[in-house]
Amino acid sequence: MRYFFHIAYVGANYNGWQKNGKTNSVQKVIEECLKQILKIDVNINGCGRTDAKVSASQFFFHLDVDVILDEVFFFRLNKLLPSDISVFDIIKMDGLPHARFDAIQRKYDYFIHTYKDPFLNPSSSLYLGLNVDVEKLKSATALLLNYNDYRPFCTAPDKNEHTICHISEAKWLMSKSGDRLRFQISANRFLGKMIRIIVGQLLKVGEHKLTVEEFESYLINLETPKILSPAHPQGLYLSKVTYPYLDLKPKTSFFNLNFEEDYWREI
Repeated sequence: MRYFFHIAYVGANYNGWQKNGKTNSVQKVIEECLKQILKIDVNINGCGRTDAKVSASQFFFHLDVDVILDEVFFFRLNKLLPSDISVFDIIKMDGLPHARFDAIQRKYDYFIHTYKDPFLNPSSSLYLGLNVDVEKLKSATALLLNYNDYRPFCTAPDKNEHTICHISEAKWLMSKSGDRLRFQISANRFLGKMIRIIVGQLLKVGEHKLTVEEFESYLINLETPKILSPAHPQGLYLSKVTYPYLDLKPKTSFFNLNFEEDYWREI
């Protein structure tokens, strides 16, 4: 039987989702907890890979197991998992749908605050005194929907089968007070560190360190910038994953309460 697990995690203490040797990863921790409960070796498949210290307010993985996963199992797993990983739903699936390959859209949110506030870390990324030209920022961001090859904004493009990503949404929002920014981007897939690199380059445009034309030239010529300058990992969330057969709202109360929609306005 195949089950989908709907989860969320804070990435601050992990070297990303993907299991990789002895490093501490979200996948490794979950598999160890599942093994302890089920008394068998397990291998779970996630809906994607998040970078080190990146969080997910919505994430899915699937597990094949020949036992019924009931409410007692749900309770035991959440009790055993560390406090920075939560399971919200365990869903028995028909057939063999794939958590990664069947996802048709992934949405990320990236939060920035421009003043020092210890309570915003690690939920937001500090860019002290950041002052951006909103019109330049908007102009460069709008270009993202005109292109689909993101080879220039990837740390290791040749490790991918291809670098085509279909971006369906890219926009910036600002808090009512004007001292916080929120970047939202949706696509069918993303490359390694792609979002953080894009944010880093867009902020350069907003600070007049890079022109809109220079930003677009990377996408036209497929040339990687000499200095990529990825944005900081903290503050980046995988916030929504959509399947043709499964479209659940994120359940993370902290995320919803602290970043409510009426707090933000699109710029």
